[in-house]
Amino acid sequence: MTRELQLRLTPRDAYNEQSIRRWVAREQGWDERTITCVRKLKRSIDARQRDVYVNLTVRVFINEQPPVEEYEPVMYHDVSSRPQVVVVGAGPGGLFAALRLIELGLRPIVVERGKNVRERKKDLARIRPEQKVDPESNYSFGEGGAGAYSDGKLFTRSKKRGNGEKILRVFCQHGASPAILSDAHPHIGTDKLPRVIENMRETILRCGGEVHFETRMTELIINTQGTMRNARCVEGIVCADGREFRGPVILATGHSARDVYRWLHAGGIEIEAKGLAVGVRLEHPAELIDRIQYHSRRGRGDYLPAAEYSMVQQVDGRGVYSFCMCPGGFVVPAASGPEQIVVNGMSPSNRNGRWSNSGMVVELRPEDVPGDDVLRMMQYQETLERACWQQGNMRQTAPAQRMADFVNNRLSYDLPPSSYAPGLISSPLHFWMPEPIRLRLQEAFKTWGRQKHGFLTNEATVIGVETRTSSPIRILRDSDTLQHVTLQGLFPCGEGAGYAGGIVSAGVDGERCAESAAQYVERGS
Repeated sequence: MTRELQLRLTPRDAYNEQSIRRWVAREQGWDERTITCVRKLKRSIDARQRDVYVNLTVRVFINEQPPVEEYEPVMYHDVSSRPQVVVVGAGPGGLFAALRLIELGLRPIVVERGKNVRERKKDLARIRPEQKVDPESNYSFGEGGAGAYSDGKLFTRSKKRGNGEKILRVFCQHGASPAILSDAHPHIGTDKLPRVIENMRETILRCGGEVHFETRMTELIINTQGTMRNARCVEGIVCADGREFRGPVILATGHSARDVYRWLHAGGIEIEAKGLAVGVRLEHPAELIDRIQYHSRRGRGDYLPAAEYSMVQQVDGRGVYSFCMCPGGFVVPAASGPEQIVVNGMSPSNRNGRWSNSGMVVELRPEDVPGDDVLRMMQYQETLERACWQQGNMRQTAPAQRMADFVNNRLSYDLPPSSYAPGLISSPLHFWMPEPIRLRLQEAFKTWGRQKHGFLTNEATVIGVETRTSSPIRILRDSDTLQHVTLQGLFPCGEGAGYAGGIVSAGVDGERCAESAAQYVERGS
């Protein structure tokens, strides 16, 4: 027999399966020995009131053994002799596109400018001692994309554009904890995600696909005599080493592939400026955030995880909000080229670091940036990142300021300890950051300081700059076929094309692009 129950437990009672089993047996009047398994279907923490509770939906197995698998695995078959589709980029959009192509009986050829996820980690480790970034292997470029070493949070659960739950199941099939299927805010962790990504690559190779690292696309192969009147057709790509790969192209290059945007624009391929958000990383001691969020001097105590928060405020007609909150995490150098400082956040699976950080960003719309250049939002990012690099002594040392000093326009003469490995340098962010960004951040910080006592403090550090929240460009595509509006056989995909915002949504978009590419191949065969 199985029973599905809705539970509201104290953190102690919800701590592990044994304590949940004991509570269920007591409340339901069952013999605990008859309960063979308790599986969590949904889990969330309710910290809105002073007493914190854990809300659970569980399936209880009574005198019955549960299925071995907690989810239905996807079947992947050999496609080595099937028609091929080129996938540019091995981030979540590209990887899930490749896996979905295999499901649909097509052979993916994955081309990635960066290195595999393990070699990439070595290049990231060199940023601190060498104070420079490898432009082809960094926190943005390489196997796994921007999410592989910048947290691996899986917040998108919407099914409006596809099946986000399936994305989570595929992650589990490749080694992620089944806990992501039940948690309200699922998180794999930067320490565990690389192995999951390697397993996904192994599936692609085992089924007859190809994966080429350190292979940068330089141009599309375009046949001007397309299959439709006045249409042009993409038939493959050319790479920097001269190799060509033929087939329809899923373009999943990620939000930092600025050379791709410039190449598309120079070639007259339709793109448009897209709104984004820019700001700073805000880092607090994790214990302070725990005390604030859990309404307790003891903080998280023995049974709760590192606390999260989500902030949003309208200031002068633009949204100001927290982005990619990393409890118990680290601030990392996320530049993708020379003369840039960009910061991002990450956290390991256990989230046990001394600090908690979040992007604090201000909405920026195309009309907020003067001019009509389609690349102006990207250029705005670049200008701000270069100014930050100059403030950081032209190294990866990040300019920073104590939070209350930033709000009150005061220079910080010293800085608190920080998780940012390349180091911080005191800088008057209140003076050199663009006024529309600075003023809105200051007002939002004041509001949140009133709402959450202790949040606005000089124990916290504002670190510049957070600019890679999303793509500054949208590559225009048809809403039905997902093909580019004027190029047949080109499927702009994921965050880099302006159609996703995170790991899960990029994976969903990758699957949708794979399905459209399969239909395109079928029509042409």
